Amino acid sequence: MTRSESGLVVVDKPGGITSHGVVSRVRRLAGTRKVGHAGTLDPMATGVLVLGINRATRLLGHLMLTEKRYDATIRLGESRHTDDAEGEVTATTPAGHLSEERVRTAAAAFVGDLLQVPTAVSAIKVDGRRAHQLVREGAEVELAARPVTVHELVVGAVRHVGDVVDLDVSVRCSSGTYIRAIARDLGAALDVGGHLTALRRTAVGEFDLSVARTLEQLEEEFGFVPIAEAARRSFPAVDLDARQAAGVRVGRRLDLELAGTTAVFAPDGEFLALYEPSEQGRARATAVFVG
Repeated sequence: MTRSESGLVVVDKPGGITSHGVVSRVRRLAGTRKVGHAGTLDPMATGVLVLGINRATRLLGHLMLTEKRYDATIRLGESRHTDDAEGEVTATTPAGHLSEERVRTAAAAFVGDLLQVPTAVSAIKVDGRRAHQLVREGAEVELAARPVTVHELVVGAVRHVGDVVDLDVSVRCSSGTYIRAIARDLGAALDVGGHLTALRRTAVGEFDLSVARTLEQLEEEFGFVPIAEAARRSFPAVDLDARQAAGVRVGRRLDLELAGTTAVFAPDGEFLALYEPSEQGRARATAVFVG
């Protein structure tokens, strides 16, 4: 790509590397420092990490609001301070007595609109500092519950392994949902504790593993989704006439009835801006991508 091009890079992130580490690699490959990501993944986690390049970095805040999909493995019978396999064990309670039916019934309660307390080892800021930094320094961190939505939680295999029970789950949820917190809370509901042993993000909005590329593949041949295509795939789209497009270029409101954030395009297909409904009845620009 050239330094002036903009778009999204959908990476299949490997385990053992931070999201920032992936950003650094892609900066080098793309030849620009203007690279950001739409929602971090823990070092342990793998899967879809959507990166924006140049002007497309301004799309990321909007993309972060879309739903996400995950495949995960939850271990019941063992609690860890990070709520995942990378943390220290804080408690063990034999879970071998749990029947598969009881596990599946308990898991079903985590579908719907929930108030979820985020995991303490997270990027959420507390008094200006990241929660995970405070925890690593030994501080006690209490985060407020937040509303999240789990649209679907499908339990696959349930395996009894000695005193622990491992279950595979597939989750479709709103942005801001912590799968680690689901593992923790499911374990608490069953009185045995729980944590996450594996996590793979399979989709962010419309971008899934079918379009994701590994870092090795990007090294061999760098590819990206052009910004116009990314906008059409991620938002409802409206094609404007020449007069409307000229107005968008200077940030004017549009006489359009919109249901939500919408991408608007010039007659030649150029992506111009994101617009949303306003109380005055005329759509207003939330982000303009052209001068």
